[in-house]
Amino acid sequence: MRIMNIAVAGAGGRMGRMLVEAVIGAADARLSGAIDLPGSPGFGRDPGEAIGQTTGVQVTDDLATALAGADVLIDFTRPEGTLRHLAAAQAGGVRMVIGTTGFDEAGLASLREAATRIPIVAAPNMSVGVNATLRLLEVAARMLPEGYDIEIIEAHHRHKIDAPSGTALRMGEVVAAALGRRLDEVAVHGRHGVTGERDPSSIGFSVIRGGDIVGEHTVMFAGLGERIEITHKSASRQGYASGSLRACRFLIERAPGLYDMQDVLGLRP
Repeated sequence: MRIMNIAVAGAGGRMGRMLVEAVIGAADARLSGAIDLPGSPGFGRDPGEAIGQTTGVQVTDDLATALAGADVLIDFTRPEGTLRHLAAAQAGGVRMVIGTTGFDEAGLASLREAATRIPIVAAPNMSVGVNATLRLLEVAARMLPEGYDIEIIEAHHRHKIDAPSGTALRMGEVVAAALGRRLDEVAVHGRHGVTGERDPSSIGFSVIRGGDIVGEHTVMFAGLGERIEITHKSASRQGYASGSLRACRFLIERAPGLYDMQDVLGLRP
């Protein structure tokens, strides 16, 4: 059995701590590095301390040190941080699993360019359940091409900085593509005042931010006399961490390229 050397970015954050725990607990993985900013929780300490483990790794902002010997870097930070880490990963030939959301067009172009040199899995949501939900949405949209108004409602914790979530946008992209539409041409983000009658080709987005909600997404197909709702709710970040490890295993034998969780799970048509 091959042991993967995995580095984790944002190791002191909520998601980072879950990723560290998942890597430590995996029989085929070893935590080889941990990255975070000075002043972050646990900076300069062993990230395994939170779960009573000793890994021999220290949380550092020195990318060369953190990536030395790593096979894969898992990154769920912010776009500006991920792009810095991406440059270092390219230089060191380190594969990347990227769950960061909120990239602008220039950032997405950087991901595509980097993927010509290293294999990358980039997805707005690493959860296996969410990715199964994306396939269900594609099927539903193809079966309901007319007569159903589509609304996407998502809820996250108060600390989330981007809206709508990357997962909600991906859901919108999947539904729009199944209907032969472009999401950027039909998306409606929030409504206020006298909006006029609803455009039947539009896809609406509503956003909730509050408390410690991990992540909830509902896509509503509202017809006359009936309503279909497809919902995914996350009770913890464990699903994201487990999916990230599956993405790491997928990347080990892959050639450079930009992959997503549909590829990892073998769901690509």
